[in-house]
Amino acid sequence: MKQFQSQVSDADLRILRIFRTVVECGGFSAAEVELNISRAAISIAMSDLETRLGFRLCQRGRSGFSLTNEGSQVYDYTLQLLSSIEDFRTNINALHQHLKGELNIGITDNLVTLPYTRITHTLARLKDKGPQVTINIRMIPPTEVERGVLDGQLHVGIVPDLKILSGLDYLPLYQEESKLYCSDTHPLFQQSDDSVSKSALKEYDAVLPAYAQTSDIKAQHQPLRPTATATDREGIAFLILTGRYIGFLPDHVAERWVRDGRMRAILPDECHYITQFSTITRKGARANLILETFLKELEKT
Repeated sequence: MKQFQSQVSDADLRILRIFRTVVECGGFSAAEVELNISRAAISIAMSDLETRLGFRLCQRGRSGFSLTNEGSQVYDYTLQLLSSIEDFRTNINALHQHLKGELNIGITDNLVTLPYTRITHTLARLKDKGPQVTINIRMIPPTEVERGVLDGQLHVGIVPDLKILSGLDYLPLYQEESKLYCSDTHPLFQQSDDSVSKSALKEYDAVLPAYAQTSDIKAQHQPLRPTATATDREGIAFLILTGRYIGFLPDHVAERWVRDGRMRAILPDECHYITQFSTITRKGARANLILETFLKELEKT
């Protein structure tokens, strides 16, 4: 005789739900409307359940519908089982609404001074929504951010759009303007732009970025005499401040030294470029409520 096994299948649950409805409706005829299936289908389901259990669950005939003793007990057990399943579903849904866990985010250096504080505002809102969320920030070069997102070590990254990788999704975030700068101890600082030509820039040592750049940005560096490199914008700023080098810096990075009279832009109408920054996530990554909340809040800023 076929009986219930150690695991209850979806088919078992379907039959038990039919049985519960039949009992609560007081018979097959009344259950037809509630279940929206034929009386014959109900009869087959009930017969199958009785066969699998090995005893009759109800009396049905001209005298009406009534449960057997075993049927009454199975009905009670069915209510307990289906109630437990509903409790499980409710608890799981509650977990999905509760932000708890980690957000690992990789950010290219020196973005905190941007006037558009979208990342700062978004992280604040995420923390408000999920006080138990742990935020881990790694300040690393763009290539390492991309690698970390692709291999799953990072949930999200902020990088310049130097090249588009097929395994990543991009959400435009910032546009950053950079200009050519010198410090107040450099020979060019006291010269007016009218007295400086772009071709004359080759006379001065320059620091170039040691990280990837677009062809447009490389073209801006072409007139310079590269005698130093730096792996990030902070390193470029260090060398410019020596007074021995000129180099490109984002305006928001240079702004503090410009304000203090320690730097100035050289030929700003000619020597400048725009860099697009984007938020990156891995295509096809497993659903993550913390990451989804972060991205939704980011879009609102």
